[in-house]
Order: sequence, then structure tokens, then C-alpha cells
Amino acid sequence: MNILDKIISVKQKEISNKKIFYPIKKLENSLFFNRKTFSLVENIKKSDIGIIAEFKSKSPSKGIINNSVSVEKVVKDYQQAGVSGISILTDKNFFSGKNENLKKSRSIVSLPILRKDFIINEYQIIESKSIGADVILLIAAILSKNQIKNFSKIAKNLNLEVILEIHNEFEIDKITENLDIIGINNRNLRTFIVNHNNCLKLFSKIPDNYIKIAESGISNVNHIFKLKKWGFRGFLIGEYFMKNKNPGKICKNFIESLLKLINSSK
Repeated sequence: MNILDKIISVKQKEISNKKIFYPIKKLENSLFFNRKTFSLVENIKKSDIGIIAEFKSKSPSKGIINNSVSVEKVVKDYQQAGVSGISILTDKNFFSGKNENLKKSRSIVSLPILRKDFIINEYQIIESKSIGADVILLIAAILSKNQIKNFSKIAKNLNLEVILEIHNEFEIDKITENLDIIGINNRNLRTFIVNHNNCLKLFSKIPDNYIKIAESGISNVNHIFKLKKWGFRGFLIGEYFMKNKNPGKICKNFIESLLKLINSSK
């Protein structure tokens, strides 16, 4: 059983338990459920950098990345650094994430927040709205085209934006309506190995009516500059920021360097 299969197996049990303790009616009564959502699409469109900065304290491949910083400080610093959006890992068993981190962030920042998790059930979409998310991630590797179609429709009805994450050519066929952003992940989710050329290989095969973002293994401004020239509008960066004692400061320096590079090339 590979890492992804293990994650899905644990996730199924986790959802069954949550449905008992936090039924949908309870989720719909949450403080955040009826709030007006922020648009990641709009933020990326009006930005020169399009960085989505992630709060991630652990991963199956790297183990503990950073367990000494508070989510409150990091997201506040990310916002001040000028990111387009913030991604919060909520998977508990493999990434040490929690819904509470997203709720806390929602109360602090006025930026779109992506709930990063392994969504395999419509319950999780309603849950995402109830904890303050603006955007959800659907992973093509773990969903059928029909599931993607149904889940994205449910998300739209809740005013949530949808990122479909793809990893290879076969998953391009799963692109359907009601999607806002296509994320190309350089990381193979079954082995967790990163191939930096993956997003370049798949870019031209994705319809141009979607905003395209690059994910995983991004750690220098020259790489982003190259990806921007190809036409990528957004960049999801987590580990590079989070492995430092002060992720927000590293993020700020990174954005300043990127802007200098962009401006000097105009």
C-alpha cells in the first residue's frame, strides 16, 4: 500500500467518525457558514506574483518541518508579506494539520484561504465552508471525473472556489465544469518524489480558460520567473517558507526579490 492509499484509508474512517460528532446540521450553524467568501482567482489575476503561502508543520516524506511556530503569527506575516492567498493543511494523521488552524486563520486574515486536505466525500466540502475556507482542493488522483463534477458543483453552491490538482497527462481528462484553477503538482503523490519539470510538461495540454498554478518543490525566484514566462499565474509554496524559524520573514524576502526580478525585466 503506497502513502496515498494509506491516507485515503485513514481518511474514510475519520469522516465516518466526524459525521457522528459533527453532523451537517451542526456544520451549517457555524459562525463562518454564511460569511461572504474571498476570491483567490481575483487575487491571483490582479497580482504580479500570485503566491499562495502554506502553513504546513509536517509531511509524510519530510517528517516534522516546523512545529515551533504559531499559525496566528505565520498567517499574519504571510498577509503582510503580500501573498495572494493562504493554504492551510487540515489533515491530522499525516500532516499534523487541524481544522482549528484554519478557523484561527480566518479570524485573523482578510485573504482567501485554501483548505488543503484529501477530499473524498461531500461532507468535507460542507465542513470546509463551516471552518472558514474560501477555496477547496480536489485531487484528480483520488477522484473519478464524476466525483469531481459533483463535488465542484456542491462547492459552487456554497460560493467556494475549486482547484483541481493534477499530476499527469491522464488526469487532464478529468477536467470538468465548475473548476476555477488547475494546479499542476510536481510531487508524485504515490511516491512523494518531486519532478520540477512536471508542470512544464503538462502546461500546454490544459485549456487556457483556467488559471494555472504550479505546486511543490518551488524554492527560488528564478524558477518562478521561468514559470511565469510559460504562463503560470500562481505558485503554491509551503515547505520552503515553513522549514525556517520565521516563515513570514522568508516569505517577505522572497516576494521582494521576485518583484525586483520582475520589475528589472520590464
